[in-house]
Amino acid sequence: MSKSGVSVNPECVTTYNDLKLGKSIKYIIYRISDDYKEIVVEHASSDDNWETFQEKLLNAKASHKGKEGKGPRYAVYDFQYELEGGEGTRNKIVFISWSPDEGTLVFPRMTYATSKEALKNALPGLAAEIQANRDDQIEYESILTDVSKGRR
Repeated sequence: MSKSGVSVNPECVTTYNDLKLGKSIKYIIYRISDDYKEIVVEHASSDDNWETFQEKLLNAKASHKGKEGKGPRYAVYDFQYELEGGEGTRNKIVFISWSPDEGTLVFPRMTYATSKEALKNALPGLAAEIQANRDDQIEYESILTDVSKGRR
């Protein structure tokens, strides 16, 4: 359980294990339930199109007390990239915490911030973590730079 009292639904771990071990899932997007009591799987996909994944994050919504704003989300992406000089391909399972700076309601943003560690702790084997607050921070090239740490 997180500092905020939000728990991790067991489906979150099951779906993550399918991504990690089965390689049939390319990414998972998690959200906090409407009653703010648990983290749940919002979407899992085998589609490796980065733009489709990115759009799902950019278009996410959250509401609280009748108001709606941009929605923070957590995501796990099986990120694959080529090393320079034909040295091969690398895969890293990346945890992304998406919380837009603008247009996000305070309560959802704070709840996501205080619940992140509970989800991360339930998902062993994450290779990298990205905290993204602006649209440009979830561009493919930006993630590639962070994940590869300059070793492309």
